[in-house]
Amino acid sequence: MSVRVRRLFILLLVASAASAEVPLAERRSGYADMGRETRAMQDDDATNPATLWVLDGEALWQSKPGAAAQSCADCHQDARVSMKGVAARHPAFDAATGKILNLEQRINRCRPERQKAKPFAYESRELLALTAYVARQSRGLPIEIESSERTKPFLDAGRATFQRRQGQLDLACAQCHDERAGRHLAGTVIPQGHPTAYPVYRLEWQGVGSLHRRLRNCMIGIRAEPYALGSQEYVELEMYLMWRARGMPLESPGVRP
Repeated sequence: MSVRVRRLFILLLVASAASAEVPLAERRSGYADMGRETRAMQDDDATNPATLWVLDGEALWQSKPGAAAQSCADCHQDARVSMKGVAARHPAFDAATGKILNLEQRINRCRPERQKAKPFAYESRELLALTAYVARQSRGLPIEIESSERTKPFLDAGRATFQRRQGQLDLACAQCHDERAGRHLAGTVIPQGHPTAYPVYRLEWQGVGSLHRRLRNCMIGIRAEPYALGSQEYVELEMYLMWRARGMPLESPGVRP
């Protein structure tokens, strides 16, 4: 096969994958695929188990953990006002580094720079709690991810990961969540894979977890080598997934099976 023909073949594959994306009007949250009892659990803060993490996050918002004796509230005041819409815009471009940061990374950047405190470990209860509290302030707002020349390389990288076959099972995210969404796998409905509810309480985990934890589980499931939590690859994929869910309302913190 000549180089020219090979390139044309690759372009056709990419075009085919892109055309298989879920049409905007047909997108649905994983919430719609859940049973009545699980939906009710998410809808009521009194029964939503993630509320415990939100309350912990509220306490962390007011705490002064580092040498600077500075709390989040000292800078940002009332989170219900200052953090409204923030989670719906992340991952976002960071002009200081020329990279993108997700919400967890943004929080962890503030700790050493503003509070003179150590960053939280990724997937720690503290980071999940503070992230859930901040994300809670954007619940119900539409997801709005920047799509511009400066974010294009990151969105393209995330899209490529979503469409690339990986692992011993030779599967791509798009094969499940674009092509086969709505079908059943082992008796469970395959969702479209929109990250509208993270951090999320999963009944399977009996706890709150990040989107990166869920992505890691998927990669292990297809027998691929997972990336490190908080890695650039996961953040790029997260950004693409959030862009893919653009306009959909944020549900954070949600509940899933």
